[in-house]
Amino acid sequence: MTRRTLAVVSAGLGQPSSTRLLADQLAAAARDELVGRGAGVEIRPVELREHAHDVVNHLLTGFPPAALREALDTVASADGLVAVTPIFNASYNGLFKSFFDVVDRDALADKPVLIGATGGTARHSLALEHAVRPMFAYLRAVAVPTAVFAAPEDWSGDGAEGALRARIRRAGSELAEQVDRRPAATGPADPFALTTSFAELLAGRDPA
Repeated sequence: MTRRTLAVVSAGLGQPSSTRLLADQLAAAARDELVGRGAGVEIRPVELREHAHDVVNHLLTGFPPAALREALDTVASADGLVAVTPIFNASYNGLFKSFFDVVDRDALADKPVLIGATGGTARHSLALEHAVRPMFAYLRAVAVPTAVFAAPEDWSGDGAEGALRARIRRAGSELAEQVDRRPAATGPADPFALTTSFAELLAGRDPA
């Protein structure tokens, strides 16, 4: 059985958080689709509010604390990524942007990504296309076609919830399709790993 990992980044600031709720539902939809394709799936959540101070410190010093380094490695080593942000002032929130500012260069290249967002009104939904999707395009990730936005009324039981769940299932299926067609991801490179054996170093030989 092929093992797959999904990193789930949510940038909600409150607890409980509708942003986290949407992220979890998107990840579950992708997981169910991958399981149906015969894969074993591990979901690895990254809740950015827990790393807010570390993200700022990393921006200032250039060195991530251990907990943030683990979160960054989780994203880099995942087969697929679910990324959900609340929309503030017609764009992603600052925590979401700052986290992806410190993600290692090339970590998201060719990585399948499902993007989602929450906001106080459906008018914010366009931020997914004019702000969030272009950011992941710049990072050379492969954002799936369906982006999922949830406004407060989308969680109600009057039919809107059914429409939201349909979008979640469609987006999850698209992410699973992209993950399934790629080889399993490898972990992040160890910057301290030796590329030359001790014997070669003692002999003064450069293997390059």
